[in-house]
Amino acid sequence: MRIAVVPDGEGGGRLRELDGGAPVGPARHVDDLAAEVGRIEGEAGEPPRWIWAATEDVYPELVRAGVRVRRCHDVELTEALLLGHAARHGEPRSLGAAWARAHDLAVPDDPVRRSGEGTTAQPTLFEADRSTLPPGTDRLDALIEVHRGQRERVAESPDPARFSLLVAVESAGALAAVEMSHDGLPWRPDVHDRILTEILGPRPPAGQRPRVLAELAARIGEVVGHEVNPDSPAQVLRAMAWVGHPVESTRSWVLERIDHPVVPLLLRYKELARLHSANGWSWLETWVEERRDPEHPDGPRTGRFRPDYVVGGVVSGRWATRGGGALQIPKAVRGAVRADPGRLLIRADAGQLEPRVLAAVSGDRALAEAAAEEDLYARLAAHVGDDRERAKIGMLSAMYGQTSGDAAPLLATMRRLYPRALGYVDAAARTGEGGGIVRSWLGRTSPAPSDWTATIARADGERRRRAHGRFTRNFVVQATAAEWALVLLASLRQESPSMPEGCGIVFFVHDEVVLHVPEELAEETVRAIHRAEALTRTTLFGDTPVRFPLDISVTDCYAKT
Repeated sequence: MRIAVVPDGEGGGRLRELDGGAPVGPARHVDDLAAEVGRIEGEAGEPPRWIWAATEDVYPELVRAGVRVRRCHDVELTEALLLGHAARHGEPRSLGAAWARAHDLAVPDDPVRRSGEGTTAQPTLFEADRSTLPPGTDRLDALIEVHRGQRERVAESPDPARFSLLVAVESAGALAAVEMSHDGLPWRPDVHDRILTEILGPRPPAGQRPRVLAELAARIGEVVGHEVNPDSPAQVLRAMAWVGHPVESTRSWVLERIDHPVVPLLLRYKELARLHSANGWSWLETWVEERRDPEHPDGPRTGRFRPDYVVGGVVSGRWATRGGGALQIPKAVRGAVRADPGRLLIRADAGQLEPRVLAAVSGDRALAEAAAEEDLYARLAAHVGDDRERAKIGMLSAMYGQTSGDAAPLLATMRRLYPRALGYVDAAARTGEGGGIVRSWLGRTSPAPSDWTATIARADGERRRRAHGRFTRNFVVQATAAEWALVLLASLRQESPSMPEGCGIVFFVHDEVVLHVPEELAEETVRAIHRAEALTRTTLFGDTPVRFPLDISVTDCYAKT
């Protein structure tokens, strides 16, 4: 059963059942949309698939009302996938844009979403109408029409079954993103403050450097012979030239090549300055919501970090965030991620995911046999002098197109051992160099070079062609790895045991997922993770010998995982 739904902006909304894409019966209005969705979810044996314009505009209010749905079809995310499949990346994807294209009308720009809107913002009676439909257009009718058209376009794709799965898991990811933002990653503000104080010194007044950074800046000036502002790339460049080591940039990897006593000071300053700016006290106040645990009123003050995820925010299908830096929580502050009293953190991390994906999609029997081992690189090392690190370099060179230096002989070895795997990415690279597009296992499509015609006429056209070839070489693997992670996330939503408020999946980044669970559900949750991994493997690749082992840790602190 499919049910199309549009909120009315006042807590209610209109719903209409669909048979496939066709309406069944009349539309009806309800005054309490969350209550009605919850009632249908609770009574339906087979979970309905909710059809709405954008999950991040509708679902946050349902979750705040205590209603969670199992399946949906996100028109906006689906439109983006279909546009990409037609080599029209970047075109507007809202409900209004899709409707306008279907009617040969001027296509409106997508509405701008800012950090916190729809996920972490204060409760509202659903989002305002962001559909960008023309005034007077019936939103429910337009939603049903666009949804029906999307189903037809999916059915016309080269592999409808796979593309349908991509649409489903992209929408499932949107549900999970809202739920994770609502529940939040458990965070101890007091521990975070203590970590910062130990590393940087006491919190300084606004606009001033922490003590440790100030001391480093002074020492840098002493070594150079005059005052230097380490936060100014221009001053650092002049300082390096002054000490007789001119450099082209202040990037760490450039400075690391220089043998001079100022370099370790500059590198340490860059490291700590980034911590202070990206995850310092201002970040803590902005992104971590402090609260008291009602079950433990005398316990430490806890908090929640609520990332604002952007599903499919990267062309490969990986997620992005609107501020907060959730995809790069530095090791220095992970000690502040602590489970609430009576609960535990369970982290599941897929190691060596991309080479395992390559083994599965290419059908390379030899690489699949290596990927059946717990440590794929250890198996490959037997062919390169039992040097695991060299084996890793060789495999990454194959996927990323590195052909110079030490990578060249390793790549030749990989090509001899795994011809089908290397042939798979080589073909993707040739397509990219020719200005073409490639697709992931489920059908996510790479963008074509935006200025291909102009590029080939310029002197650096060959360099640009090769660069795009390296991009498409990795795209077919990385995008499929992103799909594997999405299927895992969707499977975990199905397989995980029922959790109390604030528990469940609370963090997701690339190939890692973190759950926050009651202690008594830890073992059952670990079993659910293993079931989800098995379901993910067979859903994507059928009866494959390739293994996708998960490194699972159960602890009270993220830093211990």
